[in-house]
Formats: sequence, structure tokens, C-alpha cells
Amino acid sequence: MKKANPSLIGIVARRIVAFSLLAMILQIGVVFADYWFDDDELSVLMLQEETEDLSRAIRKRDGVLTYEPDQELRERYLEPHGRAGAIYLRVRTASGSVLFSNCTTECAAHFLPLSINAPTFWKRQIEPGKPFSVAGGHSFERDGESVLVELAVLKDPNGFMYRVLLREMFDSMIVPMTLMFCLVIGATIWSIRSALRPVAMAVRAADAIDPRDSGARLPASRMPQEIERLVSAVNRLLTRVADLVQSQKVFSSSIAHEIRTPVSIAKMELSRIADPRARNAERDLDALTHILEQLTSLARADAVDPAAYQRASLSQIGAEIAETTAPFIFDHDKSIEFVDHGTASVTVIPALVENMLRNLIENAVKHNAPGTHIVVTCGPGPLVSVEDDGKGLVDLPEHHQDLGYIKRSGQIGLGLKIVHRIAELHKAKIVIDTARDRGTKITIDFAAAA
Repeated sequence: MKKANPSLIGIVARRIVAFSLLAMILQIGVVFADYWFDDDELSVLMLQEETEDLSRAIRKRDGVLTYEPDQELRERYLEPHGRAGAIYLRVRTASGSVLFSNCTTECAAHFLPLSINAPTFWKRQIEPGKPFSVAGGHSFERDGESVLVELAVLKDPNGFMYRVLLREMFDSMIVPMTLMFCLVIGATIWSIRSALRPVAMAVRAADAIDPRDSGARLPASRMPQEIERLVSAVNRLLTRVADLVQSQKVFSSSIAHEIRTPVSIAKMELSRIADPRARNAERDLDALTHILEQLTSLARADAVDPAAYQRASLSQIGAEIAETTAPFIFDHDKSIEFVDHGTASVTVIPALVENMLRNLIENAVKHNAPGTHIVVTCGPGPLVSVEDDGKGLVDLPEHHQDLGYIKRSGQIGLGLKIVHRIAELHKAKIVIDTARDRGTKITIDFAAAA
């Protein structure tokens, strides 16, 4: 099975996704490198974020400030971790009163003296390089009082640096770029759908084109310029095809009419010759005349005027065809019967339906032995069938992609092609039921024309 072509929206969306992801990765790499190689900025961010988290435990009870770290803060900052490095914490008021501390001499070594009125934020480097060894403090307002949270991190045993790096990347890059990415994808898909809406209209118009309408063209209004050029090229192609089809119709119809007269003259001359070979030539000319009549019928079917459709009775058409073809059938030692079960009025081109039934009857006469009985049945409903009790269609024509309907013997099945073409014009369905030595029944359903 042929793989379906991808949609334009899918192609563009996949490429936007791919390039957006690539841009995000590159941008994340640039920002990561910018933070990673700027130890001063990264250490400041680390101290600000960690002291912000520690300040959540500051409480005021009975008018007195206290520091009450919960279990999460204790596990993260205060409990032993068994890794190299250390974490020291001191929380004090602006006046120098200590609310909490997990250090003694280390506090004096790393933090500002209690007697100093500390600034809003301070930081100093204990040792250069990574993992960070820094100390700093950050002031917070709690119930009208200033509280200083001081933190000293030696060798960063709990990976504070990586935490703040990831958080900064997420807040500064991933979230805004993801939002931008979603907006770009949405806007792109909406824009493509809007641009392709006229194309969808052109597709529906192409599906609705009547092949008999030589002036049918695709609409090119409101098309994007690139697609408008394609539609214009298709319209020019339709013009050339219409000219070609028209010339073929004229050729088929003209050659059939031009040859019919000399063939009739040749038959008249042969009828005056009393020789068996003249009778053989007459039969060949009859076959040629039959082919010419079929070509003329096919040309008429291809050049039908939509205004020729009219309401008609299938029973009446069937009865007239059975009556007019009866002499021809009797001359070939066959018999015909007409059965009417009642049919509804249908919108058809009566002349073409008559041609269809005539072809089916002539095929039944031509391809069966003397004594064959032919039955033309109309109804019930919009059905017409031609049935015979002959040998069956042992040489049933098959559809060839290039040549149309051909028989196994290699001859072109013009009669069946005419029948199918007329059925196609009326959106009728054809059912062929045949078996060797049990006859053939061909049913045409005009339900779509009822």
C-alpha cells in the first residue's frame, strides 16, 4: 500500500519543533556556561536563595522573635551528612541578639561580629574554586524587625551550587522558552491552516468538476502566491486537456459519419455480385458498420449536454427497445421477451439509455448460438436488466489502464465501454452475473437517478 504523503502542517511543525529544541539546547548551553564560569555571580545567587529558604523558619511568639527550623530544614542544613565540607548557620537580630546558631568558634571565624550593624546583604569568599567555600548574610523583615540570616558553606557538601544553577536555568530559560515555543507552534499551525483554507476549497472544487464541462476551472482567489501559481498551471492544463478531448470527440464523430457512406455504397455494389466471397465481404462490412455505430455512440456519450437530462420511464424505454430490436433478433434465430415489474420515474438521457440497452441486446445476439432466448426486464424499482440463456461471457472484457475495456482475445470491448460510460453519466451501478453454459444477466441500477 502506498504511503500517504505528509501534510504541510506536519512538515512545518516538525521542523519548528526540531529547530526550537536545538535553539533551546544552544541557549541553555550558553546561559549555563555564563553562570558556570562566573563564580562570584553564582555564589551570590546561591547565598540569596539558601538564606531565603532558611528565613522561613523565623517566628514571632508572644512578641518575641524565635527561629524554629522544621524537619526539612534540619535535614538539609543542620544534621550530619557524612560528606566532606561543613555548613554553619547563625540567625541574629540587628541588635546582635542570636536567635539560632549551630557553631561557636566557626561563627567568629566566618561571620560578621555581633557588634556590627550588618548590611542588607554581604558575602565573602573563604576559598577560591569549586565546590564553593563562601560565607554571607541576608537581612529579612519579620513583623517590623530586621533579622540577619548568616550562612557559611565549606566545600558545598549538599550541592547548593547545582541546585541554584538548575533553578536559575529553569526560571530564566526553560519556562519562558517553553511558553514561547508553544506560542510559536500554535501560531504557525493556525497560520498554515488559514493559508491552506483556500487550497481545501480548490480541492473540493476539483472533486466537483464535471468532466463534460470544458469550462470548469479551479478557483485561484485568496490563494498564497506560491500555490496560486500551481493552481494557474493546473487551470492551463485543464484548458489544454479540454481542447484535446474536444478534438478527439470531433474526430471520433466525424470519422464515423464520413466512413458510413462509402461503406453503404460498397455493400450495395457487393449485393449485385453473386459470389460467396462477396457474402463474406458483406459480413465484414456489417461488422465494420457495427463498430462505426459504436464509435458514434461513444462520441455522443462523451459530448453529452447536461440540459439533455429529463424525467422518463424505464419501463417505456425498455418496451420500445424490445420492440425495435425484435426484427434484428428474429433474423438471427433468437427470441426476445419483455417483462415489466413497474419502475419509478428517473432523470436520464433517454437516447443514451436506449443505446445502452441496444448494445446489451446486440451483444447477447452476437455472442450466442441460434435459439437463445433474451429477456429484457424493467423493475421492480429503478432497475433494468438484459438476460440470456446462452453460453455465458467466456470472453468477458477486462479493464486495462491504458486501453480501456479489452477482451482476452485482444479485441477492444467497445460495447461494454459504451454501457459503462452511459452508466457513469447517470451514476448507475452495473452488476454482471454470468456462468459458462448458463447464460448472462446484466443489471443496471438507476437508483441515483430516481
